[in-house]
Amino acid sequence: MADEKAARFPDPHEYQIPPELEGWEEMYPSHYLFSKERGEWESNQFWYQDKIHAPEPMPPLDLIFQEAWQISLSQYTTRVFCIPPAQGIAQRMVGCYMYICAIAPPPEEIIREKAGLFEKRVFYVFEHYDELWEKWLTKFRALGEEMKSVEIPGKMPRYVPEDQVLPAPKGYYISYDIIEAFDKLVNMMFKGWQYHFEMLNLTYLAYLMFGDVSRNLFPGISESSIGKMVAGAYVSMFRPEEELCQLSRLASSMRGVSDIIKSDVSVKQKIAELNSIPDGKRWLEEFDKAKDPWFSVSCGSGWFHHEGSWITNLDIPYGYIKSYVERLEKGEKIERSLDELDKERDRTVAKYRELIKNDEDLKSFNDAHKTVRTIYRYAEDHLFWVEHWFHTIWFDKIRAFGRLMVDNGMLNETDDIFMFNRYEIPEILTELATGWALGVDIPLRSDYYKAKAQKRREILQAASEWSPTPALGIPPEEVAEPFTIMLWGVTTDKVKEWLKGVGEGRVEGMKEIKGFASSAGIIEGKARVLKKLKDIVEIQTGDILVCPTTNPSWAPVFTKIKAAVTDIGGLTSHAAIVCREYGIPSVTGTGISTSVIKTGDMIKVDGDTGVVTIVKKAV
Repeated sequence: MADEKAARFPDPHEYQIPPELEGWEEMYPSHYLFSKERGEWESNQFWYQDKIHAPEPMPPLDLIFQEAWQISLSQYTTRVFCIPPAQGIAQRMVGCYMYICAIAPPPEEIIREKAGLFEKRVFYVFEHYDELWEKWLTKFRALGEEMKSVEIPGKMPRYVPEDQVLPAPKGYYISYDIIEAFDKLVNMMFKGWQYHFEMLNLTYLAYLMFGDVSRNLFPGISESSIGKMVAGAYVSMFRPEEELCQLSRLASSMRGVSDIIKSDVSVKQKIAELNSIPDGKRWLEEFDKAKDPWFSVSCGSGWFHHEGSWITNLDIPYGYIKSYVERLEKGEKIERSLDELDKERDRTVAKYRELIKNDEDLKSFNDAHKTVRTIYRYAEDHLFWVEHWFHTIWFDKIRAFGRLMVDNGMLNETDDIFMFNRYEIPEILTELATGWALGVDIPLRSDYYKAKAQKRREILQAASEWSPTPALGIPPEEVAEPFTIMLWGVTTDKVKEWLKGVGEGRVEGMKEIKGFASSAGIIEGKARVLKKLKDIVEIQTGDILVCPTTNPSWAPVFTKIKAAVTDIGGLTSHAAIVCREYGIPSVTGTGISTSVIKTGDMIKVDGDTGVVTIVKKAV
């Protein structure tokens, strides 16, 4: 695990990978591997697993999102908004898992140099956020539509169509089109992620600034109280769930429609039955209106090709709607209580304002609160458009390439294309184009690519059964980098637990777990431990959700559960934000909750102190 006496984790260049993973290195670009050329620097850094963005072994092509955010996140802190002490976050792959490290602050002269640019650029964005958001959304949606319009050839024609030859040759043909189309998609993905971080780091910065002001003015204030003063926003990431609620209420008002929706037949059969009655047709029209764009939401995080989206897996939205219709019939409320959330926030803000003794402090508090309330919604607003809508379009386009390769005998399965990284796919396309151009009966290396895809699937499966070390290299005496703490939930205490091997057979008999007090409130209830995405359907009304981390597509369950507890994530993680927005208690970043708590345990979640207590173990 780790050398506790030396207070360090394994050196990244010496860490042993299981033999079952032999060949894993070739799946990823060479600059993503620990290397002797950067050896001294890499060995002296603190690397930890990124379980928020990459909680599972990384399929090669899915690494593109990680590549894109490494550049984008880093450049916005270092070169664009010039946050004085902040640098970027570096990534490396080890045995199919991604490790990251926060780069140490730059020299003092660089910090001073950045300070002037920071003040001018950042506060302008804070003051003009609303108009900047509208500009952002306009250009991002245009980029998504541009990606939709990229044409992927459906087949390699026996001969070029005559209208591309006469009356004048087109000049370039499908051999060029397929390579150009893939390059376009890659470039658009990187551009989309450049847009992704346009204001995201500033939302976290605004939260940090408001938190610092609050702690200075009100010593001893809880993190959950700070979060409560920020909560309550109408954001795009919650729009899919709001559309489900509206469709559910509409279905409930149509007797024949609600009966079909509640039936246990397949979605295909439900659609056929709905099309057979007038109200059913009307309901389907409304469903189709909501579907584009709002059901282009991933069934998971949006980071992995195998997760799928609501729009490609209609069982998900239909399942949620069925549940909502049944709850409406029981007289339950299905929408989140924004009015109550707003009132609670305003009461909390007013309570703390009354404690302020002078006008200067009051202005400082009001300015910081206005800023964070204005810009913080970007965190969940942009999320839908990038990691769900945009990624859904990407996966659809990439699968078109996969089908082309299958049709030409290069791969066995459409999704085998995700077993190759973005640098390798142009090579396969070039070979395909060359073989087509050379004429008939030209052998291609089909068996080579098929075998490579199969081998990589086997490696990824072996990696999924391995538990690698949570960290590598030399940990700092104190974890102080704010984003590491707030987003990833990695703290000094957490690192000490890793060094001691907490979680390796030491959880038996544990009754109390500590994490971040992410959303206020205290509640007791029955735990529902979810380790796999598919198990989300098992959640019952009144359960307390216990999971590694939450996914944005789970929003519909947040009106069913009493509270949420996660292994991963800090005060600005998705779980923390969503629980605050739904007004339910939450403790995040416990590290070990899914190992200690079992489904059926009665637990107490204290979102004010960040403590989870096992009241009674399940029989």
